[in-house]
Amino acid sequence: MGRLRRLTDSNLFVTIVWIAALVCVWEIAASYIETVKRTPENVLPHLWQIGQSVVSTKPVAGGQTALQIVLTAAAATLSRAGLGFVIGAGLGFVLALLMKLSGIVEKIAFPYLMIIQMIPILGMAPIVLGITGDIGVSRVAIAAILTFYPVAANTLAGLKSTEPEKDSLFRSYAATLPQTYVKLYIPVALPYLFTGLKIAAPLAVTASILVDTLQGDGGLGCMLSQSLKHAMSIFVFWQIVFLSAIVGVLSLNAMVWLERLVLPNERRKGKWNKASEAESAA
Repeated sequence: MGRLRRLTDSNLFVTIVWIAALVCVWEIAASYIETVKRTPENVLPHLWQIGQSVVSTKPVAGGQTALQIVLTAAAATLSRAGLGFVIGAGLGFVLALLMKLSGIVEKIAFPYLMIIQMIPILGMAPIVLGITGDIGVSRVAIAAILTFYPVAANTLAGLKSTEPEKDSLFRSYAATLPQTYVKLYIPVALPYLFTGLKIAAPLAVTASILVDTLQGDGGLGCMLSQSLKHAMSIFVFWQIVFLSAIVGVLSLNAMVWLERLVLPNERRKGKWNKASEAESAA
């Protein structure tokens, strides 16, 4: 009984149940649409039809299969999204350090960070594209902007969470400012930094895809628009939808894995806290 209870409480079991429920709802809806629409695949195809399009060798545009089109577009979009993510994370981390070092910098920069964050992606993308004049640079810039705020805000919160007693201890030992930051402030802020990275990683992917819809150069967003206009197989659209969801989940899990690699003690601390809570409840 206890083993069954642990199984039903596990994250894997909950995930499997959710996936099974979504598959059932999807197939029921697809079967209904199939009875009322002349071309049901244009509205909601069966999952097996989408899977079949992935392995199909039939060319759908330019002598390429649907999967080849999607993978080529993904390489263009995701590579620049990754570059923008790295640039935004680096700049956000540096700005957080500067805001911690100087209250003046924080008062000047933080309101603008909030304003940028409140602008919708679809409103920001045309502005950035008009300034840069290049869809590739726009992808990088938008991904960097959306990464910038979560990393800067969370890292700053981590830097400010350092206990004053520890800071006083470092001062009593005549530690220099670089030593204090490297050995005290930055280690304390790292869990907060990874929180920002986990928020920003899926956003960077989503933003790059949205930017692609503004100008055609073969990115995922461009292929998404063309397939919806029936310029090519509609299954290109569904493949991109599923690929985008998978990449978003993988990008989040990649940050979780990196956090566990860099901060193994945090994971053990979390397990210890959960064990303590269970003992208290018992």
